Amino acid sequence: MKIGAIVQARTTSTRLPKKVLKELPYGSGITVLEQVIRRLKKSKLLDEIIVATTTNPGDDPIVKISEKEGIKYFRGSEKNVLERYYQCAKENKVDIIVRITSDCPCVDWNIVDKSIAFHLRSNVDYTSNAISKPYPLGLGVEIINLTTLERTFYLACDTFHQEHVTTFIKENPSFFSIGDLMAPDDYFYPNIRLTLDTIHDYLLLCYVFDNFYYQNPFFSSLEILRFLNKKEWPLLINEGEIQKRRLNSFQEELQEAIQLLNKYDLNRVKLFLENLLRKEQWGQR
Repeated sequence: MKIGAIVQARTTSTRLPKKVLKELPYGSGITVLEQVIRRLKKSKLLDEIIVATTTNPGDDPIVKISEKEGIKYFRGSEKNVLERYYQCAKENKVDIIVRITSDCPCVDWNIVDKSIAFHLRSNVDYTSNAISKPYPLGLGVEIINLTTLERTFYLACDTFHQEHVTTFIKENPSFFSIGDLMAPDDYFYPNIRLTLDTIHDYLLLCYVFDNFYYQNPFFSSLEILRFLNKKEWPLLINEGEIQKRRLNSFQEELQEAIQLLNKYDLNRVKLFLENLLRKEQWGQR
């Protein structure tokens, strides 16, 4: 049985292009992707690490980083990430896939190993540590059996499911057995973002790495959480960022849009959408 981490990476992110190539710490010459790879190498249960990138020539730097770090890479579909994952796992004969995203430079090898052990012990199709009591965003780990990924690949036809790999599994619990690894109390901080989606996320991560990296390159996520919870102001840096998520109806999108408009005091458009939402709700009665 082969356990492999597949790290999805591309440079064409819409919110923060080339984010995985940004330096962390700032000015160090070390990229976000290199930090992810190096931290994963500390795992005791991973047999292999593979970077799954795209055939887009703009992603050539990702291939060069993979070669520099001495790990395999796979190039596949840019839009259909599910297909990229499946073909990567199949080509490299990975039986259990640990899904890691390249925009999580604080990924913790201890949490990865704990998730793998939980998955093997639970004998399930899919495991996540971000379901009922999630770890902070940026410390997420998902584990998928190859047979489960293959089944998902053939069943998931929705573009959203193909882009996000595991949403089809999570939305169809009757098809799959799902393991829910809950965060211990000292990791349960759902308000903390240690991921990299926006420039504000990058500022917070620069602050974290500046405080820890030069004393110990392999600082733990628990050290980060304890450090951030001693002070209030660093968490204000990216407090207002909104994580992209799936909305299942026009009404849900309207409600989300109204919240965003309210945040920026765009009251006239907000009032228009509130009236539209009331009409939609009335029409469904």
